[in-house]
Amino acid sequence: MAKKAEIKEGGEIKIQYYRSMIGYAQKQKDIVKSLGITKLNQTVTRPDSAASRGVVAKVPHLLRIVE
Repeated sequence: MAKKAEIKEGGEIKIQYYRSMIGYAQKQKDIVKSLGITKLNQTVTRPDSAASRGVVAKVPHLLRIVE
């Protein structure tokens, strides 16, 4: 098994919205919008915390963490 990426508390991560949410549940659409993302391929910067990474983990088919 591959190791999970190390989490650095206190830093920032870039989250990219790379796949359309058309055809997915409303709850998943709400998760994407809660990050402040409005357009496809948009990248936002958020604090690097367990909560932020957990949000991305809920919809890995729509969002990805860009290094």
